[in-house]
Amino acid sequence: MARTVRTFVAIEISPEVRSRAAQLIARFSPTSAKVNWIDPHNLHMTLKFLGEVDLRESPQVCAAVGEAMAELPPFSIRVAGAGAFPDLQRPRTVWLGVTEGAEELIALHERLETSLVKLGFRQEQRRFRPHLTIGRVRGLSGAAELGELVARHQDFDAGISDVDEVVVFSSELNRDGPTYEPLSTAELTGD
Repeated sequence: MARTVRTFVAIEISPEVRSRAAQLIARFSPTSAKVNWIDPHNLHMTLKFLGEVDLRESPQVCAAVGEAMAELPPFSIRVAGAGAFPDLQRPRTVWLGVTEGAEELIALHERLETSLVKLGFRQEQRRFRPHLTIGRVRGLSGAAELGELVARHQDFDAGISDVDEVVVFSSELNRDGPTYEPLSTAELTGD
């Protein structure tokens, strides 16, 4: 029987962004909304969620990600502006946006998509919107209060993060939250 591992591709964020995001989470936490706030140690910017991947296919996935990233040059992003999906009136996902480097992230995502579709992974139908998820709302109670608080932080600046590598992670869900383990790292080495 084949063993699978929950897999996703992401970029790590800088300690500055991680710290500032943690401060914002602390400001948002006292609301009455029921939110699963992301542990600051687990904050990352997901580029592609792959789902359950057969362990025998993991090396192919890691190689495909590496090849897709090899020609891209490193760049920086500014993580700023709090928001929510689908909107502030019905927040389901609370996030920080990307105000600088978004086009580079979108290009990186497109290369990743092209590479992984060749391995049989489904292409996203929605346009990729770079963001850093900081919380997932569980239910409607307190959502309006949370939406108003998020709206007041639309100018929040979490700082700069350099993007010089992409990481393929495994994710194991347990009672205390997810545990992420890097499976491979693909450096951006282009000019």
